[in-house]
Amino acid sequence: MRSLHVATSCPSGQHPHHDVYTAQCPCRALLDLLANKWSALAIGALEEGPQRFGELQRRLQGVSPKVLTQTLRRLEDVGILDRTVYPAVPLHVEYALTDLGRSAAVPLNHLRSWVEDNLDHAFRAESVAG
Repeated sequence: MRSLHVATSCPSGQHPHHDVYTAQCPCRALLDLLANKWSALAIGALEEGPQRFGELQRRLQGVSPKVLTQTLRRLEDVGILDRTVYPAVPLHVEYALTDLGRSAAVPLNHLRSWVEDNLDHAFRAESVAG
C-alpha cells in the first residue's frame, strides 16, 4: 500500500497551500477519485466492514470487473483502503477501509443520502425547466 502524504504546503510549488480551485494543485486528483461514483459507492459498501471482490461487485450493481479492479487499486494507492491477501486455496483477498478511508466515508455518506433524499425534487425541477 502506498500512503497519501498530507502536506501543509502544495508540492507543486504553485501556491502556498492546497487549493482545489487552482488548476495545478495535486489535490484535484484526489477530489476526482472521491467524486467518482464507483469510488463513492465502494467506500460506502466498505463502511459495512471488510469485503471480498465478489461481494463488492454484487453490492455495486452494474460495475464491470475491470472498472471495479481499477477503482479499488486507485483507492489503495492513495491510502483509502487496504487490500489483504490470505494464503488459501482459492486465494482469499479482502478490502477494508483505512482510517483515512473511514474519514472520507463520512462526507460521502452524507452525499449519497442527500442524493437519495432529493432525487425526486431534482427530476421535478428538470421537467419544469425542460
